[in-house]
Amino acid sequence: MRIGFLGAGRIGAVHAATLAGLDGVDELLIGDADGARARALAGAVGARAAAGVDEVFAARPDALVIATATASHAALIARAARAGLPTYCEKPIATDLPGTLAALRAVREAGTLLQLGFQRRFDAGYLAARRALRAGELGRLHTIRAVTSDAAPPAADFLPASGGLIRDCLVHDFDAVHWLTGRAVTEVFATGSAAGAAYFRAAGDVDTAAAVLTLDDDTLVTATATRYNGAGYDVRTELAGERAQWVIGLGDRTPFASAEPGGPPGPAHPWRDFADRFQAAYRAELAAFLQAVRGERGNPCSGDEALSALLVAEACELSRREHRPVQLSEVHALVDDLVDDLVPGPARDPS
Repeated sequence: MRIGFLGAGRIGAVHAATLAGLDGVDELLIGDADGARARALAGAVGARAAAGVDEVFAARPDALVIATATASHAALIARAARAGLPTYCEKPIATDLPGTLAALRAVREAGTLLQLGFQRRFDAGYLAARRALRAGELGRLHTIRAVTSDAAPPAADFLPASGGLIRDCLVHDFDAVHWLTGRAVTEVFATGSAAGAAYFRAAGDVDTAAAVLTLDDDTLVTATATRYNGAGYDVRTELAGERAQWVIGLGDRTPFASAEPGGPPGPAHPWRDFADRFQAAYRAELAAFLQAVRGERGNPCSGDEALSALLVAEACELSRREHRPVQLSEVHALVDDLVDDLVPGPARDPS
């Protein structure tokens, strides 16, 4: 299979190295707005460099992987759809609802495959917890506690195009909660603080956030995120049920120490970042994409599922800004209005 690949930045380097090692990839053609960066990455992973994005499309690959900056995702997804290319794209589709809906409309009209990059669906711990939960081993689920913490904040120039902490980080937790439980969020209440570097406040963003979600079966979810976790990269999800409690992400590299006398100290080698923590999940995710392209399995994470997670993030952003609870129905109504603008005539169901 010939894979076109766009983006030679940090996540691009992770995905390119992974794809280069997967069975069934006969050729990897890497393009980037920075030609030198594309050539360097291609050389590092044994791939071929393209002069730019146009050359990748002109090569008519069998499938496309998009790992470019977030601001370019929607336009590239639409272009790939028009070219009939099955596509994997890192989340998000876009940082706003109009861009997301326009890209999804292009995919639907073309009838092409679009898989979004929510790698936690392929992590061994998340998979095991989902099986246990769906099998009833935990009994009635009453509480979920989700944590996403970066070891160090990103550079200042990353923030304006990131969509903010909630859309960039907590959206993974929102997708994971739905994927684990099969339940929908009905209400959110979110807040945040920007007590760290001044560039967070300058970008209108926060460096720490917390949200309380209510699911449609009254399960309560707390989700927290921060850019400042010097102990290491920490992603955990606790599932508390009437019969049992499971923790995803608790292991010998989880970056915390016990305060109890005689309790375990912090790990010698804590998780450094997302590439370190989810290396195996990224490999499984891209292998699943190749299987979907070959027609050997269904789409493991569609664009519509990514939209669902973004709607929760949008509700949380609205709640944070206006300091009030927000019903998801309020955000769904906004989507209906946007669909009316994008598609003349009766509003369509975005899902």
